[in-house]
Amino acid sequence: MSRTARRGALAAATVALTLTAAACSSSSGSGPSSDPGASSSGSSAFQAQHKGGTLRLVAHAAAGSFDPQVNYTLQYWQLFQSMYDGLLAFKKVNGQESFTVVPDLATAMPKVTNAGKTYTFTLRKGVTFSNGKPLTTDDVVASFQRIFKVSSPTAGTFYNGIVGADACLKTPASCTLPQGVIGDAKANTVTINLTAADPEFEYKLAVPHAVVVPKDSPTKDAGTKPLPSTGPYTAASYDPNRALKLVRNPHFKEWSRQAEPQGYPDVIDYAFGQTVESEVTAVENGQADWMFDAPPADRLNEIGTKYASQAHVNPLTAFWYATLNVNMAPFNNKSARQAINWAVDRSAVVRLYGGTNLASPACTVLPPGFPGHVESCAYTKGGGTTWKAADLAKAKELVKQSGTAGQEVGIVVQDDDVNKSIGQYLQSLLTQLGYKATLKPLSGNIQFTYIQNTKNKVQLALTSWYQDYPAASDFLNVLLSCASYHPGSDSSINISGFCDKGVDAKMQAALKTSQTDKASADKQWGAVDQTVMGQSPVVPLINPKLIDFTSTRVGNYQFSKQFYMLVGQLWVK
Repeated sequence: MSRTARRGALAAATVALTLTAAACSSSSGSGPSSDPGASSSGSSAFQAQHKGGTLRLVAHAAAGSFDPQVNYTLQYWQLFQSMYDGLLAFKKVNGQESFTVVPDLATAMPKVTNAGKTYTFTLRKGVTFSNGKPLTTDDVVASFQRIFKVSSPTAGTFYNGIVGADACLKTPASCTLPQGVIGDAKANTVTINLTAADPEFEYKLAVPHAVVVPKDSPTKDAGTKPLPSTGPYTAASYDPNRALKLVRNPHFKEWSRQAEPQGYPDVIDYAFGQTVESEVTAVENGQADWMFDAPPADRLNEIGTKYASQAHVNPLTAFWYATLNVNMAPFNNKSARQAINWAVDRSAVVRLYGGTNLASPACTVLPPGFPGHVESCAYTKGGGTTWKAADLAKAKELVKQSGTAGQEVGIVVQDDDVNKSIGQYLQSLLTQLGYKATLKPLSGNIQFTYIQNTKNKVQLALTSWYQDYPAASDFLNVLLSCASYHPGSDSSINISGFCDKGVDAKMQAALKTSQTDKASADKQWGAVDQTVMGQSPVVPLINPKLIDFTSTRVGNYQFSKQFYMLVGQLWVK
């Protein structure tokens, strides 16, 4: 999902925590299914006795723009689940079933014709935005145009198959998609035409970048001015330096419990600018109900003993990685890039993240238990399929061969404790390799967009990627394709700037194969992963688990494998 999650973890070896979720499946989920739209379907019925109260969330930093078609972070994608709606949605349920796509603003799953290239949706009637305006087919059409007009981070990878998207990508401001997205007000239908069949298209319609917003929404990033919503909550105010406040959407009426269940809290207050120490104390004392950031090391023992029942641990299909800018020295040299992969002690990064109970060494872009993943480790001492040890001698030899020793390297990380500690380790390692390394910690509110923009000349950055939906393309195609590289833009998710026409052709071939043979396509994606690792534009570091630390006031904790903790479904006393 994702997006960068910006979540740290509890350090582990000394902390006794019970894992509360099973490992992620290696399949792509149970696939799309139909939803009759009745409130009684899907998850259990709404329990009115638990309605009400104020849910209090805390974080060290905000996550930037609150525009759902622009923001690409888990921190806000979690919130958007109870605010915005698309034609389709992932089920808002606990566990594996959360990978299932169901109708949301559409009355049913689409009618697919024209050899998989035409999708026709019938809209629900009676859906109203939080500003009181009824949702119409015009809003849906305008929202798809807006994806391109605001240069949404996935415009060139998720929605580039829509007829007319090529023109929109070239000149976003004039995007109309006249033959691509067609509304019929009289029939209350929306038809989407693709240039080729896309077996992942329903997944792409179920993520926040494809939500429907009012047709008169600004055609640029809305930033700190939240857009009207259709779900149970709407934003009353947002100051990224201080706080976000969500309140009930007075016009919301539950139309599908599977797609958009009614929320329990009356108000969701999210405070920013906290220290992690104060976050832990606030949750322990019941002054806050959930913390976004990683608790510091000096609080781990008390959390793991006295408050262990409040810590929910969940394995993730995700990876933390270092990006190496292939278009700037020293990492425009493949040997220099490969040197970093050989040199990194991934076990050390695991320890800094929280220990073996909360992370494992990563060797590939695709995480374990994910479609296309192959057990392979190109950069481990002695070879093999899993990571065993770094090879510093080989790394130093590669640096010598590259002729890049002595060059300056800046390392950009987020300024929370976990990210900074890993950044300091990388700084020390690069110094050992002969580089002049400096660390640049930035607020989590700006770091993710900063490292994407080529104007900032970022050589090495620490970041992370959490699935958008369960398909290999969501890692490889999104993070490392030419279509995801947009110089000079804050929405250039291919942070390394890696654009290899040969690798791109292999990705396109895998996408085409997936239309008819998913198993064969997954094998192709596994091969792409190995080819990418040979070029070394990124350094996979760890595959993490996530911890939600909640107060004793909270009940009904549910963890969606697709979008993580379901914020709107929490009960508060």
